[in-house]
Amino acid sequence: MSFRIVYLFLILAVISFSCKSNETSKKQEPTTISNTQPNIVVLLCDDLGYGDLSSFGHPIIKTPNLDKLAVTGIKLSNFYSTAPVCSPSRAGLLTGRSPNKAGIYDFIPGLKKSEDNRDLVHLQAHEATIPAILKSVGYATCLVGKWHCSSRFNSDKQPQPNDFGFDHWFATHNNAAPSHKNPKNFVRNGEEVGEIEGYSSQIVVNEAMNWLDKQDRQKPFFLEVTFHEPHEPIASPEDLVQKYLPLSKNKEQAEYFANVENVDIAVGRLLEYFKKNNITNTLIVFSSDNGPETLLRYGDKARHSYGSPGELRGMKLWTNEAGFRVPGIINWIGKETFTGTSDKVVSALDFLPTFAELSGAKLPNRNLDGESFKALLSNGEFNRSKPLIWAFYDAINDHKVAMRKGDWKIMAKIEADGKTLENLHNLYDGNEALVKNAKLTDYVLFNLKNDIHESEDLSSTKPEFFEDMKQLLNVEYKKLLDETHIWIREE
Repeated sequence: MSFRIVYLFLILAVISFSCKSNETSKKQEPTTISNTQPNIVVLLCDDLGYGDLSSFGHPIIKTPNLDKLAVTGIKLSNFYSTAPVCSPSRAGLLTGRSPNKAGIYDFIPGLKKSEDNRDLVHLQAHEATIPAILKSVGYATCLVGKWHCSSRFNSDKQPQPNDFGFDHWFATHNNAAPSHKNPKNFVRNGEEVGEIEGYSSQIVVNEAMNWLDKQDRQKPFFLEVTFHEPHEPIASPEDLVQKYLPLSKNKEQAEYFANVENVDIAVGRLLEYFKKNNITNTLIVFSSDNGPETLLRYGDKARHSYGSPGELRGMKLWTNEAGFRVPGIINWIGKETFTGTSDKVVSALDFLPTFAELSGAKLPNRNLDGESFKALLSNGEFNRSKPLIWAFYDAINDHKVAMRKGDWKIMAKIEADGKTLENLHNLYDGNEALVKNAKLTDYVLFNLKNDIHESEDLSSTKPEFFEDMKQLLNVEYKKLLDETHIWIREE
């Protein structure tokens, strides 16, 4: 064989090998990211107090499944929701930004035209959300449970869950109705479902598992399970009620205790599903949208509200700690991480940047208030650079603005036209000038590491530090006001 022929054979062999290599590379490319991307599950309770789990100190309620998640994962003793009430809390979780920037200041009622334009409030289409950014890098996405991010639920006049990246959604506008038992108000992908037999926490987990049954196991998923429990109107399985009755003040309290355990049972069923189906590499985060409801706050409809703030001051709708400091648990199934109790300050605002980093998704092009806590998962370290700030204009307590930085918390009242700003449900063009021209007054300062009860105001004993915190709060509050969304009715 001549040299030329041998040389020709060698060239053809190289070309053939190169083509096959390129074909193999092209076939493997779509799965390169998904091989390392974790499944992500957010479990969110409604009105669950800081002290309502046995792992967070409740002396009676049994929550073994959540306790095990905490023991084998990370128990967060300084975890914060993004607001002390439901709708803004959920909007902040989804977007990684203060809910004030989305224009969601208070809970969103059913559609009813009002002078303050509250009927216009909804999560707007331009908001970038967790499911949308995860979907952009190959995730299947699902919401089951409570939505409560629009005044027009299941209407084409406002964006719905599917407009924010959820492939599948099975949800209610607000609470399960008429109660957690046999609810009638679920909607699945725009279609009303009608009455469903059973209890809401079990129903939403059933839906989640049915959805997971249909998914490609080679594709990562994002699942958000937003339980209605233990928000009123409460209904609990009778066997659990009877279990707690001897340990309770009355039947209503027993029903509340049973309601929390029923959530724990639902979580246990979901965890067992993951185990049975060998679903690993799954990051689970558990928390609550805000603190516990006050007993009888809105009459007989809140007669079951026996939630516990634990050692914290306040309740739901407060800017004291119990309003938005809630149980936090992280557990990464199938991956070795830091384990134990962490006192690092973590917020639901941090979910979006953390999930983006873990999945390889790009962050949205906007100012985020959350920060990635990826380092916390690996080595237990997380020292946030941005303070957390809340401006809740409908607070039950007097200090409507609060900020946490490190171990310290500063709070302030709002004064407008020489008097304390009245409670507001919404910011609109009719009160924009009033709010933006108001000033912060009557500051108080607490060291939460030494004084979890917020019982000792240190503003006079640490004057220089107090002045620094005041200045920082005013800077951060002004930045928040500058990005606040104002609702204007366009007739």
